[in-house]
Amino acid sequence: MAEFEYEVDHVKHSVGGKGGHIFRRIFHVGMAAIPWTYYAHGETISDLVSLSSPVKVAAILGMCVFIFEIIRIRFGILIVGQREYEKHQFSALAWGAMSIALTFVALSPWVGDEGTHAGWLAIPIILALTFGDPAMGEARRMGLDSRSVFAIGTIVCAMTWLACGYFFGTPYWMALLMGPLTTAAEWPKLKWIDDNATMVLIPLASVLLLAPFL
Repeated sequence: MAEFEYEVDHVKHSVGGKGGHIFRRIFHVGMAAIPWTYYAHGETISDLVSLSSPVKVAAILGMCVFIFEIIRIRFGILIVGQREYEKHQFSALAWGAMSIALTFVALSPWVGDEGTHAGWLAIPIILALTFGDPAMGEARRMGLDSRSVFAIGTIVCAMTWLACGYFFGTPYWMALLMGPLTTAAEWPKLKWIDDNATMVLIPLASVLLLAPFL
């Protein structure tokens, strides 16, 4: 019940109310376009801004988000979908954007075997956040108990990793580990670090430790 009240309270205190909450969810799912843009058009984008590689673009964008967020907090600016408490601390959007940028930078050396997609490790980490977090949030809003929410999150995240195994060559067995790990990374409600960061950074740390053996 406490988790349900937590989620409802965050909807009520989002800028734009229910409409802001819906916008936030749509934006969250829309982040699935980020890895597609990076891997399909990254070279073109880096050429347009006179940089030698997409990873440099990701790094610069991550730094720009950090600087913008400092300015936003300094002036107490909120945008549609953000919550009142984010007026004075790093927002979920900023945490997510910087964590995704860090994922691209950290995993760029791990290209995989021949025939494996360049994003074989980065894409599932990002997509698990994109789909897993909203799925758990909506499950809580429906009043489901903690075990059901965890089960839903684990299934969504694991299926995401399995799909990436089929399309990008990610080892299928990683779904068994990363499904529950990504879900567990969302669970702690920390004051200063949003789950958009923990759901990326904890799986990222785990993948970096595993990468030399893959």
